[in-house]
Amino acid sequence: MPLTPRERVLAAIHHQEPDRVPIVIGVSNATSMKMKPYRELKQLLGIAAPDEYLYEWPELGTAAPDEAVLHRLRSDVRGVLDLEPAHILAYNRQRRQTDPHANFIDSWGSGQIELAPGEWLPGVNPLRAATTIAEIRDYPGWPDMRDPTRVAHVRAQAQKLRAETDYAIMGTPWLLFPFERAHAMQGLDQFLLNMAMQPDLAVALLQRITEACKALMDAFLAECGDLIDIIKIGDDLGMQSGLLISPKMYRQQLKPIHADYIAHIKSRTAAKVFFHTDGDVMDLIPDFIEIGVDILNPIQTSAGRMSDLPELKRRFGQDIVFCGAIDTQRILPFGTPQQVRQEVKRVIEIMAPGGGYLLSSVHTIMNDVSAENVLAMVDAVEAFGQYPLGSRS
Repeated sequence: MPLTPRERVLAAIHHQEPDRVPIVIGVSNATSMKMKPYRELKQLLGIAAPDEYLYEWPELGTAAPDEAVLHRLRSDVRGVLDLEPAHILAYNRQRRQTDPHANFIDSWGSGQIELAPGEWLPGVNPLRAATTIAEIRDYPGWPDMRDPTRVAHVRAQAQKLRAETDYAIMGTPWLLFPFERAHAMQGLDQFLLNMAMQPDLAVALLQRITEACKALMDAFLAECGDLIDIIKIGDDLGMQSGLLISPKMYRQQLKPIHADYIAHIKSRTAAKVFFHTDGDVMDLIPDFIEIGVDILNPIQTSAGRMSDLPELKRRFGQDIVFCGAIDTQRILPFGTPQQVRQEVKRVIEIMAPGGGYLLSSVHTIMNDVSAENVLAMVDAVEAFGQYPLGSRS
């Protein structure tokens, strides 16, 4: 008997085999698609739906797929997200209307400059010049994370999903990644230099950011923590060939921040913690397990040792859930639909035995991925992801 999508997801994240491998697509910035492939997908499917963005900034370009599209993609999860305050949204809209190349500023005072349509560099880093803990403490631009407009809608959104659908629900509060936020505030080069040369300053910034993250997380979970199944956080820690920082530096400076943050979350909700980090983070997976990460995403198979899926499953498959692993660097953009199907089959055969695997693309489906390949990915789950595995192959 088929399970509901929520039952399917819950079984998988409890390391049980459901009726088929769950699919996570269109839920967050890390699991959705850019507007170009989304428009092509709607056209291919004959679905007339407006172009909606995941956040209210079209320049970020990530689609919020229509429910009809999500249903066709067999996504087993739906998302609940917070918003930037209305005055920040209005400010950016006004600037964009008056100056096409105005800085794009978020509520932390950081942002991007548009060099050309769709090219958002360099960054605006308000604390780049800070050299003392006092400058961090006294920065006037710290956001008001208790602004009620950020989360005013989330309980109603979660209640509607729980009452009217049978999907698993993922809470996706945005901008709550301490390491990423630190290098948005200072610039990646400057913050990494501070981690090496002024660790006290770097940790002070991480701690101050985490205070703000906790404040918004508290408000978010107070509204819907009893209604969600998964809560998304993360920090991009990896590159194509390894880590951005050494394991020692992670364990000394950032791991205590993450451990405290996750413990804080788990004291307020029973939802499983979904941790997003790109790149080759093989060396840190034992640390993630130790501090309470339940689900690791996106399993960037094009990055270093993350390509060794059998080793990932063998070493860590009993202790953490994997979400992702369908390559967006080579297979989805450049493969044929048949090659996509074969890659999905390969990944499922390795990652799905015993549960503990949620299928998703490696981060956002980008503009070079065809609608046909998106459908090939999800349809291959129907063909090859039924438990017992191999029953329809």
